[in-house]
Amino acid sequence: MKKLIAYTTTALLATVAISFAAPDKDAIISKEKAAWQAFKDKKADEFKKLLSPELVTVYADGMHSLQQEVDGMSKTDMKSFDLSDFNVVFPDNDTAIITYKAKIEANSQGKDVSGTYNVGSVWHMANGQWTGIFHTDSKVPPPTSPAG
Repeated sequence: MKKLIAYTTTALLATVAISFAAPDKDAIISKEKAAWQAFKDKKADEFKKLLSPELVTVYADGMHSLQQEVDGMSKTDMKSFDLSDFNVVFPDNDTAIITYKAKIEANSQGKDVSGTYNVGSVWHMANGQWTGIFHTDSKVPPPTSPAG
């Protein structure tokens, strides 16, 4: 009986230790959504708090810094966004890679950029906080109609 209690206690403690050590997928998804909301609402200070000063973004028009992202905020009118199909992986305890779909309705510099995008971001744990360090997206082309 003592061995059973010892094994049960050991298993319970190991489970608790693993659950505290395991990175939290919901936390990463929440951070990603918060960054989108801050951008949409043009809240530069909130946006910058979520991201590393060394943030790098990659889009069809080139690579951008955090400051360029903040500058682009004033040139963008995002009416709505819907994020779905999240996948979060942790290559190690301090790194999270998130991929998902973003359906947006927006204009940037007078051009309609609405559509569905495949999106990816990398988050890094620094000083006890998840911080965005990389972001990219690619617009999904409209479906082609069958020939005939």
